[in-house]
Amino acid sequence: MNTAALRNAMSVDVEDYFQVSAFEKHIHRDQWDVLPCRVEANTHRVMDLFDQHGIKATFFMLGWLAERYPQLVRRIVDSGHELASHGYSHVRVTQQQPDEFRADVSRTKKLLEDIGGVEIRGYRAASYSIGARNLWALDVLAETGHRYSSSIYPIHHDLYGMPEAPRFAFYPHNEQGLLEIPVTTVSLFDRKLPCGGGGYFRFLPYEVSRWAMRRVNNNDSQSCVFYFHPWEIDPGQPRQQGISLKTRFRHYVNLERMEGRLAALLKDFHWDRMDRIFLDGSRTASVWAVQNLAVSHAG
Repeated sequence: MNTAALRNAMSVDVEDYFQVSAFEKHIHRDQWDVLPCRVEANTHRVMDLFDQHGIKATFFMLGWLAERYPQLVRRIVDSGHELASHGYSHVRVTQQQPDEFRADVSRTKKLLEDIGGVEIRGYRAASYSIGARNLWALDVLAETGHRYSSSIYPIHHDLYGMPEAPRFAFYPHNEQGLLEIPVTTVSLFDRKLPCGGGGYFRFLPYEVSRWAMRRVNNNDSQSCVFYFHPWEIDPGQPRQQGISLKTRFRHYVNLERMEGRLAALLKDFHWDRMDRIFLDGSRTASVWAVQNLAVSHAG
């Protein structure tokens, strides 16, 4: 494979600063409608940045936000980006029973399709909350018409992760079923280390992230999957009180540097939508063989 022309998948989890899982004990969902919402302006800034670099990306949108900002959904689609589902209101899959999850993803898929006028093929769970204990969720996604998920993070983390999962795109059951596309990790000293965005991208020097992603492209001949949130380019967002030092650090570290790092990232790599890379006939990413993951039906 010609890694110089390898395309990587750029993705955005469209949620506002008050909707992150780390704040769920401090900001009740009943407060969402009365808090200053900044996601619309921040997402427009993200799309402006992508336009400057000629980048098309995948936007995983919350249904709650799509209802309130339909024009934002339409700009995403009209600009040539992929519209995908992030669930309705950022409830982690680990907090849902199968019937609740089915209702959530079905509702959000129909809502986004009605507003955006396009088929919704992709889904990403809130806080990568599909793992070894709730792999039944992948079956539900397939049954509700989704083509791929990007919901398993194959790392050790205190809040999520399934380190035994494959590093790259794989079919959990069969090649006609749902495709799971993990966020990118780099293999170093027999360990999987995250290098696909989020807080790690803000915390580590940009050169480290660039090196790791180039290693994946060159050594593994695989496309990277990168993600971030619109609130990560917004250092002026309201600061939450009463949160732990760890949460404060994770959420606010280097917000003022994020936009500049993104601009460098967009220049240093080739980017495209997730569906074009992993689903369409012209895809450049290879897919691992079927992985028969042990499925637990724990709720």
